[in-house]
Amino acid sequence: MDNWRTQLLNKFMLHVSPLIIVADPDNLLLEEQLLHGINAKGFDLVSFDDPIAFRYLYESKYRSQWEGAGEHYRGLIIRTESYELNLLPYDLLQTGQQLSFNLGQLFPNLSYSVISDLDISYIDLLYKTQKEHPPGVLGDNATKNFILRYIFRIVIEFIRKPSDLLQVLLRRHYKNIKVPAVLDEYFVESLRNQGLFLDWPLEQIVYNKELFFKFLQERWPIFLNQLIADQGFMAYNAFQSTILEFKGPSYLPFGHDDVRIYMDSLFLDGILKPVHLDKSQFLSGTWVVVGIKSDPEEDLLRRLYRLAESVTEVLPTFDSPHQEWFSFAYRWAELSRLKFKLQNKLKPEIQNLLINFTEKLDSEFFAWIKNRYIGLYNQPPLPPVMLHHIPRVLARQVNNRGINKIALIVVDGLALSQWLIIRNILRDQRTALSLHENAVFAWVPTLTSVSRQALFSGKIPFYFPEGIALTGKDDSLWTQFWVDQGMDQREIAYIRGLGDNDLREVYEVISNPSIRTVGLVVNKIDRIMHGMELGALGMLNQVGQWATQGYLARLLDILFDCGFDIVLTSDHGNIEAIGCGIPKEGVTADLRGERVRIYSNDILRKQVKALFPDSIEWPTLGLPDGFLPLFAPARTAFTRKGVKTVAHGGISLEEVIVPLIHIQRRIP
Repeated sequence: MDNWRTQLLNKFMLHVSPLIIVADPDNLLLEEQLLHGINAKGFDLVSFDDPIAFRYLYESKYRSQWEGAGEHYRGLIIRTESYELNLLPYDLLQTGQQLSFNLGQLFPNLSYSVISDLDISYIDLLYKTQKEHPPGVLGDNATKNFILRYIFRIVIEFIRKPSDLLQVLLRRHYKNIKVPAVLDEYFVESLRNQGLFLDWPLEQIVYNKELFFKFLQERWPIFLNQLIADQGFMAYNAFQSTILEFKGPSYLPFGHDDVRIYMDSLFLDGILKPVHLDKSQFLSGTWVVVGIKSDPEEDLLRRLYRLAESVTEVLPTFDSPHQEWFSFAYRWAELSRLKFKLQNKLKPEIQNLLINFTEKLDSEFFAWIKNRYIGLYNQPPLPPVMLHHIPRVLARQVNNRGINKIALIVVDGLALSQWLIIRNILRDQRTALSLHENAVFAWVPTLTSVSRQALFSGKIPFYFPEGIALTGKDDSLWTQFWVDQGMDQREIAYIRGLGDNDLREVYEVISNPSIRTVGLVVNKIDRIMHGMELGALGMLNQVGQWATQGYLARLLDILFDCGFDIVLTSDHGNIEAIGCGIPKEGVTADLRGERVRIYSNDILRKQVKALFPDSIEWPTLGLPDGFLPLFAPARTAFTRKGVKTVAHGGISLEEVIVPLIHIQRRIP
């Protein structure tokens, strides 16, 4: 534990008070390692943001157990983002110990208004930096400069040439580093004030990752043509005369050492796309071939082999922050997509490498999720980490950012690898789309009834024990969430069963000018999955065929035309699994999924585990009491032994980490 965590943890002593109330405006208590330390000290942590839900939890799980519990009980820390603890219920204030933590206490010499915008994941580095480089008392701009230099490794004085700026932006956007808007504004303003990069679209490529990569993509062919010309060969100038979408120089120094180091990975990950090039034979054998189309199958095989080599270097470990797993999940999804597409073309050594690596991945991810999952659902909702955070983010956009209409599209069962296929097709079908890609964790177990209800309700599954095995309450949960946010019921809509039916019903509902928010469930992918007999390859092929038909593109058109801001996600992913046998349990299982069985008491669960010794018992983290999951081992399913299936419900990376996409339409 670092010193700042120790300072806070020393305040929590179970024998002094089992109930502690903390004013935590900067979300310090939600830091993942600190949450782990809090749990180790015998405390659970709950954020006070829904008085009714909190009262249910407090009375049923804590206060009733403290009475007569003797020495065996869990303590409770109640945190609020408000400085004003007296806004909490009177009985809690009378009973509990009261504390207050904020960033100003940890960093008294830095501007609070600046550091309060930092993501909590940077607190460790900032705390260490102020020890190694004592800053003295700094104002706003000096604090911004200090943080840019030591936290984000951006030294404005050293950025003079295009390669300097590209290196900074590549590092930031490729690694998905979240820089607060106040620092971006200071960075751009500082460059402008020095008369630097005046013709560059800094306001677009600094703030927006997707626009930055589009900026690079449209200049890549120009760079290739220039390479051919530099070798003394006649080069066509078609790209030179192309009208560019983004202003700025047409030629970028992709070959500079500080820039080139990123280019290979950008093409391997599918962030940049290879291009057709006349006279490409003159560049054969050079580093740029990764960005040039040649033989389609050879291109894909080359990408797969290099991705297979690279994933072993970037696999997160059991103590990595969750953001690293999000980034890795996208790379693994791209590799998985290629693996299944080319499975009959792979060399035996690559097949063995992928088999061994998959086992290592499953082991590392399970160790991580067993260690860190308990802290995920208490993370702050900006940015969202779990599915139930999403409605709260949407509500903040409506209330604070003035977005008048917002739509949530839930593609039931969509895994990241399948999203990548849909994404590529969508971009061809609608070139004006802007896709801001992130990821979130589904709920474990990754069952529709658990994860989708959490998504539409904005609550953890503990709060809907009566309906946790059902899938028909999404409508009422969605409506109740928005009513609690102050909306009139007439402003809320919900439509399910979408995917291959007529879109007139959708238009009739959302064209009503009174509708401000709509939840849409696209069930097509889930229907494909449950009827799939050809494994993951068949799944990918059918998802691609469905996307090519344009249903999702037309749905987006309707929403945009009606003025909606759009967020797309999934309630869970899926994996290819092999049957390990069917438990002979009679009526003892409450839910019988292929990847998970749910039991009402631990005796029943242990009886089945005895028959499947490698199966995994999962604790009731965020789940109702008496909802006890038992997962099939590794990449297997509780189906007929040896039979291949595509299923969900388990705790693999592909089932748990799902896409979260903010979709916008750029105005020409």
